[in-house]
Amino acid sequence: MGTWTPEQRRKSMQSNKSSGTKPETLLAKALFARGYRYRKNNKTVYGKPDITFKKIKVAIFVDGEFWHGRDWETKKERIKTNKDFWHKKIERNINRDIEVNKKLLDDGWTVLRFWDSEIIKELERCLDTIQLHIESNKS
Repeated sequence: MGTWTPEQRRKSMQSNKSSGTKPETLLAKALFARGYRYRKNNKTVYGKPDITFKKIKVAIFVDGEFWHGRDWETKKERIKTNKDFWHKKIERNINRDIEVNKKLLDDGWTVLRFWDSEIIKELERCLDTIQLHIESNKS
């Protein structure tokens, strides 16, 4: 996390958004440009996916690497301050993601999860993956 003062760290963490992040917006605009129409943060779908195609049951999540614990077992040691709080919080997020996936899959949804860095670095690959699932669910 760096050598920030507690006040700097607090302000940084407060500025993080739960929806409408840059990677989420980038993906949504690219899907729209390809002609797909979707709903963002649909509260009627369990887990409130970032992007949903409700009619064909495709749910897309854009997960932040820190908040959702990418490579958690190796990266959790990097947290130096307030370890108990952050470990519990991120591990709860990981478990919640698993619960949401299971519930949606049990209800017949296709669940796609992308790390925010995947969208930024490999947008076309992510779009192709989504398009493949959309087309296969239509038929």
